[in-house]
Amino acid sequence: MNEQGILHIPDSKFCFSLDTRRLVLRLRVDRRDRPEKVEVIYESKYIIQQKQQCSEMERKYEDRLYAYYEILLPLQDVRFAYVFRIWENGKGYYFSEDGLSEDYDFSLAYFNFFQLAYINEADIHKEAEWMRSAVFYEIFIERFFCGIGDKDRSYINLNWGDKPKPKSFAGGDIPGITKKLDYISGLGINALYLTPIFCAVSNHKYDISDYHMIDGHFGTNEDFGKLVKQAHKRGIRVVLDAVFNHCSELLPQFQDVLKRGKQSPYFDWFIINGEKPDKDKLNYEVFAFCDYMPKFNTSNPEVQEFLLNIAVSWIKKYDIDGWRLDVSDEVSHDFWRIFRKRVKEVKADCVIIGENWHDANSFLKGDQYDSIMNYAFTKACLDYYAFGAFGAKEFAWKLNELLMRNTDQVNAMMLNLLDSHDTDRFYTYVHKNKDRVLSAAAVMCMFVGAPCIYYGTEILLEGGYDPDNRRCFDWEEEHWDQDFGNQLRKLLSLRQNGIVESGGISTMAKGDLFVLSRYSDEGELVLVANQSGEKRSVSLRGEVLLENHFHNEEESGKGPEKIQGNLETDGFLIFKGSKDEVKVIKEVNEVEQ
Repeated sequence: MNEQGILHIPDSKFCFSLDTRRLVLRLRVDRRDRPEKVEVIYESKYIIQQKQQCSEMERKYEDRLYAYYEILLPLQDVRFAYVFRIWENGKGYYFSEDGLSEDYDFSLAYFNFFQLAYINEADIHKEAEWMRSAVFYEIFIERFFCGIGDKDRSYINLNWGDKPKPKSFAGGDIPGITKKLDYISGLGINALYLTPIFCAVSNHKYDISDYHMIDGHFGTNEDFGKLVKQAHKRGIRVVLDAVFNHCSELLPQFQDVLKRGKQSPYFDWFIINGEKPDKDKLNYEVFAFCDYMPKFNTSNPEVQEFLLNIAVSWIKKYDIDGWRLDVSDEVSHDFWRIFRKRVKEVKADCVIIGENWHDANSFLKGDQYDSIMNYAFTKACLDYYAFGAFGAKEFAWKLNELLMRNTDQVNAMMLNLLDSHDTDRFYTYVHKNKDRVLSAAAVMCMFVGAPCIYYGTEILLEGGYDPDNRRCFDWEEEHWDQDFGNQLRKLLSLRQNGIVESGGISTMAKGDLFVLSRYSDEGELVLVANQSGEKRSVSLRGEVLLENHFHNEEESGKGPEKIQGNLETDGFLIFKGSKDEVKVIKEVNEVEQ
């Protein structure tokens, strides 16, 4: 047994409560170790010295280096103490705060047991429940649809459909989204993520000069109010983009600092090294290296109140359903803790989604964000479907590793995406292989968390890096691949299946096929994806619900169908049955076809 591979951390992603009566425990071990069993021995911390309970843990996840044992325990006492026992060669070894030992003295357990001293209700990360069935659609507003027929078009310098440049304006607006809500709903979408809507000189609006006004290119505050009301009538939630790390140099407070320097009452609203901001020397903090987007000093109480008032007012006035936090990892934990309290006081199920491209566990402990944009999931899909860096085994390992980064609550609220306004289009990354897009979308829709479709994915919109990834939506239906769109709709509808919504998850490789299972008391749904480069002959028992390039050859028997067929490379199938029934029979070469 590799002792160095064993890890447990109390009050963390290895030990977290779902409520005051249910606790999840995880123990990490070296993946190559195969203990006969792993147990947790536990009781109230005040009586564990006299008596103990014992439950066996399940080996649930494996990544490249580690395996993770997990158990969900019902609690009678919120003052909880525990140690682990790992069985190898018929002998039990104890694992406590002192590490691994052959014996354990429970009469002295109060010195070194693991504990949750008291499970306080206020410390439990409560889910925004609607996120479990959410299907998001991200809209880059400027390029979606122009809905204001009589607006001033003098600012528009891009013909609709031409390739955009960094300073292109095509004329998309908020009434354009409202007019297309029935189309959006018809895709199976029930949540919108809108890029910034507030006053800014750019087409992307991440350089905000007035946080209380809708940008004139997009319409009016009244137009936005109508959008939210019409979306809510259709059961569609609305999440806005919060740009609180930085602002536009045109923000009145920064303009005052430019004029008056240290004499300005707003000087400490920003982070300036000197008497006043100097663009040539760039002696003030900015977003990236953009001198026109100064960074807020979010440790300043006045700045905090300014930003918090913005966050709260849009919830109160327009009943929005969440905030996506731009560049959120460059803003202090302290600010986000205050932000969460203020937002949740106004609307408890208002979701808070950070833009963190990396492991964000320190922000995801229930006191700051609810989740993040899951770009690590994006990269895993690119490694499997676009770059050839992963086989099925490595893909399964990586997805398991991502799940183990966070708690169940966070995983359930993750915003899983294949692409966005900040990446190349997935369709372009996979060299316009629409079958790979569908297979990756199948993984996204079956994975834990909310799938997010970037506008235009359903019509196979192309695009390289910014600004090419922000092309105009093509509303000429004769240009659309209707079969692809229908397949995507069917995949998105999986999110309303109770098993996918709330069930457990298992990912693995069977041969060189990737297999993802979602399971609950209602049954099991299984995805099989083939990126091997060759056809594979597959046998299983169950009912095929969705497939792409699976050729069913045999049906026989009574009860659950016995199904045998060929799954082409880049194809997938989703069936209701058991992952244990999936058998890869052989490679099928072209001669046999």
